[in-house]
Amino acid sequence: MKNRWNLLWILLAAALIAGCAKKSEPAAVAAKAEPYKVAFVYIGPPGDLGWTHEHDQGRKAVEAEFGDKVKTVYIENVPEGPDATRIIRQYAQEGYDMIFATSFGYMDPMVEVAKEFPKVKFEHCSGYKTAENMSTYFGRIYQPRYLSGIVAGKMTKSNIIGYAAAFPIPEVVRGINAFTLGARSVNPKVQVRVVWTNTWYDPVKEREAAVALLDAGADIIAQHQDTVEPQKAAKERGKLSIGYDSDMRAFVGDTVLTSPVWNWGSYYKDTIGKAMAGTWTTHQYWEGLKAGVVRLADMSPLVPQDVKDLVKAAEQKILDGTWDVFYGPIKDNTGAVKVAAGAKMTDGEMLSFDWFVEGVVGKVK
Repeated sequence: MKNRWNLLWILLAAALIAGCAKKSEPAAVAAKAEPYKVAFVYIGPPGDLGWTHEHDQGRKAVEAEFGDKVKTVYIENVPEGPDATRIIRQYAQEGYDMIFATSFGYMDPMVEVAKEFPKVKFEHCSGYKTAENMSTYFGRIYQPRYLSGIVAGKMTKSNIIGYAAAFPIPEVVRGINAFTLGARSVNPKVQVRVVWTNTWYDPVKEREAAVALLDAGADIIAQHQDTVEPQKAAKERGKLSIGYDSDMRAFVGDTVLTSPVWNWGSYYKDTIGKAMAGTWTTHQYWEGLKAGVVRLADMSPLVPQDVKDLVKAAEQKILDGTWDVFYGPIKDNTGAVKVAAGAKMTDGEMLSFDWFVEGVVGKVK
């Protein structure tokens, strides 16, 4: 009898131990999905308050939109050339799913690396070369450039407007031409004088270019550069300016009459969302005011209402699709007709601009 009771106690104890062991087993936990990894390559620092600043605002918009589903990183001050190739390749080797390169001179380095990593998606800003896994993107910033030209054309008293310009490439030439056409649409006496800096980001050279233009009689300074130094130089001389990239009035003050600005967040969110969903395909994105990727910043209180009304009317024609900036007749600055009355430039022609419109002083090269 005693042996039977011992056996029963042993069996009961075993059952209790088994039950406890079962209860202590951890519940199955679903594996957390790895975030989609996106890298950005910048030509300057986000603190430039211009070009790179706006790209970084777009990157931050991606983080706000997707949370921990996306991991973003960036590297700043990457020179165009071999260093860019090395950086882009390094990100691809580290397993980044998508890489954005945000300057024209990164084009060939990105093409080279894209061939080596067919599963990585590459996006190049402002270029023209594509591949099955590489796209290009830019905005029709020439549209708000034209509108800012209207402001400058109405506000100048000397009829000399200075333009600090980076490189004599089609992107920059197109912007100068659009700005000049806008200015001369309301003031045919305007001259736009250009100083080339041959750099995207160099605060010292940008300031020097602006000072040289002010010394030459300019009372408004415009630019295709990455910092606010030309605007600061104009303010210090008691003159006015037009910003670029971001709303530079926020950083310099009301002497910045307005700025053609970028909104990269909408493009970055849409493009990364498509990549994550598996619907991304190679493309060449070039949209304008209607898509919201570019716009004209709010105007300074120094701009009269009648000037604001002129800008609004021109903007509405662009938004309606009834007109765009490079509609003929357009002459070059030698007087030759380049676009006949009733004709309009094709995208290909605009993307390969190598001549100045009437009113620009100087040569492209």
